[in-house]
Amino acid sequence: MMERIARTWPAKISSWLLFAAVAGAPLPFGSDDPAAIAAWSVVLGLVLVLAPFHRLGKGRLTLLALAFGVVAAYALVLHEQLSDRPWLAVASPHPVWREAADVLGAPIAPSVSIARHQPYFALGAPLVAMLALVGAFLVCVDRTRARELVMVIAWSGAAYALYGILSHVFDPTRILWRDKEAYLSAVTGTFINRNTAATYFGSCAVVWLLLLAERVRALLPRGEIVWREAAERVLAEPPRAVVVAFGMLFACVSAMFMTGSRGGVVLSLVALVVAFTTFFRRDLGRRKRLVASVLAGAAVALVLLQIMGAGTSARFDLQGAADEGRLATYRSTLRMIADHPWFGTGQGTFAQAFPAYRSAEVSLWGVWDIAHNTLLEIAADMGLPIAGLVVLGWAVMFGVLIHGVRMRHRDLVVPVSALAVAGLAALHSLIDFSLQIPGYAIVAMALIGAGLAQSFSSRDGAREAPVPGLTVNG
Repeated sequence: MMERIARTWPAKISSWLLFAAVAGAPLPFGSDDPAAIAAWSVVLGLVLVLAPFHRLGKGRLTLLALAFGVVAAYALVLHEQLSDRPWLAVASPHPVWREAADVLGAPIAPSVSIARHQPYFALGAPLVAMLALVGAFLVCVDRTRARELVMVIAWSGAAYALYGILSHVFDPTRILWRDKEAYLSAVTGTFINRNTAATYFGSCAVVWLLLLAERVRALLPRGEIVWREAAERVLAEPPRAVVVAFGMLFACVSAMFMTGSRGGVVLSLVALVVAFTTFFRRDLGRRKRLVASVLAGAAVALVLLQIMGAGTSARFDLQGAADEGRLATYRSTLRMIADHPWFGTGQGTFAQAFPAYRSAEVSLWGVWDIAHNTLLEIAADMGLPIAGLVVLGWAVMFGVLIHGVRMRHRDLVVPVSALAVAGLAALHSLIDFSLQIPGYAIVAMALIGAGLAQSFSSRDGAREAPVPGLTVNG
């Protein structure tokens, strides 16, 4: 009995800490602050320490080993960037140190990083993202915990969406207790940037759409769905759970549209279509019906964009689909990568290294302290090998999630929501920096970790407990 308690309570505490991080990370201005990042690092570190390892089977252990391999490669690059004596010959010092020594006429100890010790100070954001991914993966081997995590994301997201809408209506000049310095015409919730807010609300909308779909599917008989009869049956006397899920979905979608973000809104709509189609793929049957469902979902998304996305449509009309300054920044970043392909200029040093490469095509107004493309920024800061390893890691995660969607019948919401949100986060990170904001990265990576954990068969080392009061139809 004592052994059982000793193994149960740490698991419960780790799950509670994970849920607290997922629900609380967006609150303090997206947690994009050193103090907030440090706090969540401690919380998520405790999740990792207390999480159960004894229920992992071969498949999950393999995936965990790959994650630790990525961490080890990342640590090696950080050592080379921070060390006065790098281990590898290709880790050559940045030329700026020699130039500074020549100007000053005094010797200066060189380093791979253009800004000494900056890689260490910039470690927090990627650290909390990886801790959230691995911690959720370990905690959510238990499908009950995975379901609970999905519900925490859904309800906290709806709460932030309602707060964002109400605060915009009553006082659009403030975010919590601070004055709002930008995006006064847009909803940002508790985030500073509207693009990150749009991606967050879109991710929460994906979760609520799947919860709504699951509840609707539970009301219908097994077998092929006759959609007209299904609509009549649900709308005639909609259960309270369906009404609540629809209301929360509407709140998240409304907040998403009110951000006015072009990329965030469009990619969120794509994720919603993918999530709906993937969830009902077995009920759609033939390929023609699947294609018809995708086209119908795209049509609904376009109608919603026209009706609810006036601000987003106006930005498309005024600025088009692409920002010329951003494209020029990408080209400049590629030149940075070409000059420092192996170990980059140092993690977190984009703001210091970019001015030397800033194109004349970029407006002189403003400071470009981020590349607006997370993958390019990783390659510029950390080198091409790490960027390639990151791409490989995402490819593996997508492969596992797709396998989970195809294999899983019960609790299908978990891998499908993880797959849709992973696609949304990955695609948006190629045009912006949402995954570099811990308030969103912790939520997205935790959901992806849960989806990965639930993408394996229950025979893979995990004994799955039933979820009380839950009826699931896959």
